[in-house]
Amino acid sequence: MSISAAAQPDSSEKGPQLKRTIGPGLLLLFIVGDILGAGVYAVTGRLAGEVGGVAWLPFLVAFGVATLTAFSYLELVTKYPQAAGAALYAHKAFGIHFVTFLVAFTVVCSGITSASTSSGLLAENLLIGIHELLPGMPTGETASLVTALVFMGVIAAINLRGVSESVKFNVVLTIIEMLALAIVIGIGMWVVGRGDGDLSRVTVFESPDEKNLFMAVTVATAIAFFSMVGFEDSVNMVEETKDPLRIFPKMMFTGLGIAALVYVLVAISVVAVIPAGQIAAPQNPEAGVLLDVVRIGAPDLPIDKIFPFLTVFAVANTALINMLMASRLIYGMARQDVLPRSLGRVSHRRQTPWTAIVFTTILALALIVLVRTQSETTMVAALSGTTSLLLLAVFTLVNISCLVARRRPDRTEFRAPTAVPVIGAIACAYLLGPWARLEEDMVQYRIAGLLLALGVVLWLGAWLTNRGVRAKKTGFRDIDHLDG
Repeated sequence: MSISAAAQPDSSEKGPQLKRTIGPGLLLLFIVGDILGAGVYAVTGRLAGEVGGVAWLPFLVAFGVATLTAFSYLELVTKYPQAAGAALYAHKAFGIHFVTFLVAFTVVCSGITSASTSSGLLAENLLIGIHELLPGMPTGETASLVTALVFMGVIAAINLRGVSESVKFNVVLTIIEMLALAIVIGIGMWVVGRGDGDLSRVTVFESPDEKNLFMAVTVATAIAFFSMVGFEDSVNMVEETKDPLRIFPKMMFTGLGIAALVYVLVAISVVAVIPAGQIAAPQNPEAGVLLDVVRIGAPDLPIDKIFPFLTVFAVANTALINMLMASRLIYGMARQDVLPRSLGRVSHRRQTPWTAIVFTTILALALIVLVRTQSETTMVAALSGTTSLLLLAVFTLVNISCLVARRRPDRTEFRAPTAVPVIGAIACAYLLGPWARLEEDMVQYRIAGLLLALGVVLWLGAWLTNRGVRAKKTGFRDIDHLDG
């Protein structure tokens, strides 16, 4: 999401327009960079554990569902070209302030759970990388938990100081992300080329729970969906894009296609290099299975000492952007009196929304500790799945909003075929169900429910204060500039 580093004046004030500096190339790299990152590191091993050698198939199905939803986003962003995203679309379609709030707060929660997932991945890979250089470095659960918490503290400190998201900086990090994945793909091709890999496994379906292909792929697609999220953030760059009506659709679909191709090649490399019985049980589950590809496929090369640090770069920026987005949305809602005003306070020195940053950071820290100490599944699995769950709910509503908004006379330059948002809404809603999750993943519903319940409590607090103290209604005054 396009976020300004400093808190902006009251959204009702008129100011200069954002400068349109993003061309097709930068927009494409932004979209690819937003999709690539923590997802593929977090979920590839679990996918292979659910469906065996056809681990590439859930990526393709997730790509299909994401593409359907992308059609709806493109229609809505060309109709309402403001940087407020799903909350704006829901508001334009339904006009119900509480529904708009729930959508906005769900997006906030997805950012926090995504950043918390990244912190777990980063902690494990950072400790592994340092341990390769300094063998005495502890790498146990306690060290990993402490590292994840410290990382979130560092993110908060950077956020408090004031960070302006730079698309050009995103290009650098995208190149690092793609380099890491290219190493995995390259090792896979090299292993197959020298005759040590087994490509025949990529057509073998195996389910440890004896599910049929359809149900196993359903579960695996819900897991894989975490790797496809991020494309929706690009709509928030519309006000800074040159000729967005012409280039946005092309770059959106191209970016999704590139990401899907990279993921399929990564999945094939994992299946070809790692023996079937070891894929579902990587050497370090929290660090992901891709590191095992490097270790097994190139044991005589020092790549395994470099790869963990490349992973750190790949997921760190994801965490920073997500926490920036979450804190700025909390700040924006507080400024519009749909959350307590105390969450909208700004640092006089740094001009950053410090109470919103502290609030979102505390929420992330609590999630990390709670899931790491109480959940039966891994932190990465629980929080990545919760992120997918929250965003699937948002995407379902966006697809429905696309259809409902057509009743309004607003002009649009892009129109999705009517069947596309219908199928998109049904597909996203289907993946929300418990049949798309393993028994140990049901914790995702509890995490999502607790987060949204907190949001409702905060809304009620703002509602009571507005009604009893200020004698005013609770609702969004300027939905077009929700991100502050």
